[in-house]
Amino acid sequence: MINMTDEKTLKTGTTTVGIVCKDGIVLAADKRATSGYLIAFKKFQKIVSITDSIAVTTAGTVSDVQLLIKYIKAELNLKRIRTGRENTVKEAANLLAMLVYNNIRKFSVIPGISHFLIAGKDDSGHYLYDLAPDGSIVEIDDFVSSGSGSVMSYGVLEVLYKKNITVEDGVKLGVQCINASIRRDIASGNGVDVATITKDGVKYVLSKEIDALVEI
Repeated sequence: MINMTDEKTLKTGTTTVGIVCKDGIVLAADKRATSGYLIAFKKFQKIVSITDSIAVTTAGTVSDVQLLIKYIKAELNLKRIRTGRENTVKEAANLLAMLVYNNIRKFSVIPGISHFLIAGKDDSGHYLYDLAPDGSIVEIDDFVSSGSGSVMSYGVLEVLYKKNITVEDGVKLGVQCINASIRRDIASGNGVDVATITKDGVKYVLSKEIDALVEI
């Protein structure tokens, strides 16, 4: 959850997770978007493919997140056309980090807060980067989590993550992380999405809605 005075601002009070596996990367996220204390949207897609082989998870102010994704998709497509080759994951991560850096530092009544995990594969391997709201970039070699529910997810990851985990087991671990955050973080909830990035590119492997309803 982004703490802001304008409660009408839509934001992804969020849990997102990135897990490095021996045969790829797993990304997982919840589905809830909030506006102050209101659950504004229950089916928000927080894992977005920006190329066939690179995807990001999103957290922060929704309008800024959506705009930056449009920018990065366009810039990567233009770069691919101009160079005649596919973008590397590192190139995509550095370009998005620059956009995030510029966005947070521009004057605005509503702060342009955005936090991305970017994962992808290229000819040299699979990579996962953490792009913080200040524009800093860190390459991750095990796991990372972002958003208001990340505290709960880190507890699960610290205990259950193992080096050389398979993508199949990474998907299960990602779901466990989101489940833990949904149970304790009021800004995360309503379901889970999971995507994998392997030699076959980006694939969405799970999308499940969770909605509590009492019937008598």
